[in-house]
Amino acid sequence: MARRSRPSNIQNAYSPNLRAEVAQAAARLIAEDGIADYGLAKRKALKVLGLPETHPLPPNAEVEAALRDYQAIYADDEQSEHLRFLREVAIELMRLLAQFRPCLTGSVLDGTAGRHAPIDLQLFADSAKEVEIFLLNEGVDFAQGTPRNERAEALLIIEEDDFTANLTIFPPQEERVAHKTHDGRTRERARIDTVAALLAASA
Repeated sequence: MARRSRPSNIQNAYSPNLRAEVAQAAARLIAEDGIADYGLAKRKALKVLGLPETHPLPPNAEVEAALRDYQAIYADDEQSEHLRFLREVAIELMRLLAQFRPCLTGSVLDGTAGRHAPIDLQLFADSAKEVEIFLLNEGVDFAQGTPRNERAEALLIIEEDDFTANLTIFPPQEERVAHKTHDGRTRERARIDTVAALLAASA
């Protein structure tokens, strides 16, 4: 039996060019509107492009590559300066929270942080209450959030005029677990020495 060809509308849906357009639109939303959730950015990109919600989405790696291209073209100096500032703040917070063995992760670590990107820190403590009490004693204001990782015990959010820091608190045993992103990639994380080295390299 002869094999049927795919209908043209399905072929168009899987077009590499159209997928690239979705990735680029999502990258612009992340860079300009401060959307940190890649999944949300991709879904909004479909609306911007007038595509149905069922349209295939590009992988996060493709959106990240498009974001790096966008920043290199449109916001290179500004983005580099802001990234350096966020890494400096991250180091200060990691020093303050040293007893909870902080790790930096997310866009501030991988270098794609835009103007609205939060500083994402992972902390490891026997209980979230320990971290809350510590912050209260240090005079640091914070709000409660909902952690996106089901293994996390709590999310504490520090909001200042020029930065936002998300402190995701995990039980100690999670320190040795390699966490995954939504698309199955290993989520990179770094100790303070690595972040300091990144900062020095960008000087």
